[in-house]
Amino acid sequence: MSKFKFKKTINTPEVSTASLPDIVFMLLFFFMTVTVMKDDTLKVINELPNATEIKKLEKKDRIITIYVGKPGLRYEKFFGTQPKIQIDDKFVSISDFGTTILAKINEKPEHLRPFITVSLKVDKTASMGLIDDVKQELRKIHALKINYTTYEGDTFINLGK
Repeated sequence: MSKFKFKKTINTPEVSTASLPDIVFMLLFFFMTVTVMKDDTLKVINELPNATEIKKLEKKDRIITIYVGKPGLRYEKFFGTQPKIQIDDKFVSISDFGTTILAKINEKPEHLRPFITVSLKVDKTASMGLIDDVKQELRKIHALKINYTTYEGDTFINLGK
């Protein structure tokens, strides 16, 4: 009755892998451009204090980060247990602090230099004398835009330690 006959075995075509290398390289380039490498290796113990009124810094290219705290366990035997200043991956004395910050400012593009913010990431147990010395050096070089990095939380937790 029927003039049409159906084939009982239908072969599915093989998947073409010709575009697979293109896809792999697109993914590779995507992750290479999106991934951010960690800039600094933290050599100081840096437990930040809590604060209730915080604001996030938006433009990361205008920030110079300074860490203040006691040297980490593997650096204690070389640098002692007194709080130290770390800029990039090296410890800086207070006498060299101003010239190091000026060098960091001069590394930035000229149109961004007036807008540079110095971000202080200070351990909650660091002495106020060292922080005051840092602020005095920043005043000498006219780096007056300062930010203190904190965690959001109850400020009374800071009094406990």
